Amino acid sequence: MKNPRPNSTIKLGEWLITFFIRAAGYVSILYVTLIILFLLREGLPAFKNVDLSSLFGEVWYPIEGYYSIWPLLFGSITVTIGAAVIAIPLGVGTAVFISELAPPWAKEILKPLVEVLAGLPSVVLGFFGILVLSPFLRQALNLPTGLTAFTGSLLLGWSAIPTIVSVAEDALNTVPRTYREGAQALGTTQWQTIWGVTVPAARSGIITAVMLGIGRVIGETMAVMMVTGNAPVLPEGLNAFFLPIRTMTATIASEMGEVAQGSIHYQVLFLVGIILFFLSLVINVVSFMVSSRRMKRTERLLS
Repeated sequence: MKNPRPNSTIKLGEWLITFFIRAAGYVSILYVTLIILFLLREGLPAFKNVDLSSLFGEVWYPIEGYYSIWPLLFGSITVTIGAAVIAIPLGVGTAVFISELAPPWAKEILKPLVEVLAGLPSVVLGFFGILVLSPFLRQALNLPTGLTAFTGSLLLGWSAIPTIVSVAEDALNTVPRTYREGAQALGTTQWQTIWGVTVPAARSGIITAVMLGIGRVIGETMAVMMVTGNAPVLPEGLNAFFLPIRTMTATIASEMGEVAQGSIHYQVLFLVGIILFFLSLVINVVSFMVSSRRMKRTERLLS
């Protein structure tokens, strides 16, 4: 007669693993919910205590009672656009090179190198920007100061490239080899196969990589605070890339420790945090939707 104890032990182990996984998921949802409620509780009173003309004006000068969020919002958007223009082509191009063109020995070097770059602290990038990149750009472009939106875009683009490379390369590696072989059997060159077959097949994964990279750019704090000049000026035209600006994250990091709890300035900073939170949430939701659509499309093709 067989001993039933091993089966009961296995079932107990499976139950415990399932329980802890579910508990971790529920706790994560609870944490996010509490964060949202805390932000709303601290930030929403700003709409009651600050005039809308001041809140949506053109000047951020809390000492005099001007709390316009537009200079901060458009400052973040300016830096994000500049970083995206830099990071997207370099990140996607590097991912294509590592996945499709690089020899095995080069992949063994480039892949760990990209992971190391992804782990660099933002304060290290900020020190590099303020000591090396900023003086160089000031002299090379003949600018009054090197602490500009363009400097911040370069650093943030650099920080987003490893994320884009890692996710985009994984997406390219999941494209079935039969796609490449079938295209080459029709007489296409390697470059035609890459840009006409492989990249379109991994398009949703590449879009996910780009969205995750942009999400990191929006949430970056220390590097952008150190090299953008921290001037809350409403950007106007392309010339704004070569002028000092201030982002939402830099404003929260530099001013939150100096305000009295419960003051109007305190409430407006939390309102800025709410806007930043929902911007990041929208980017992550779009990335999840694109990734889910890709998975469903792959399942339909396999079925």
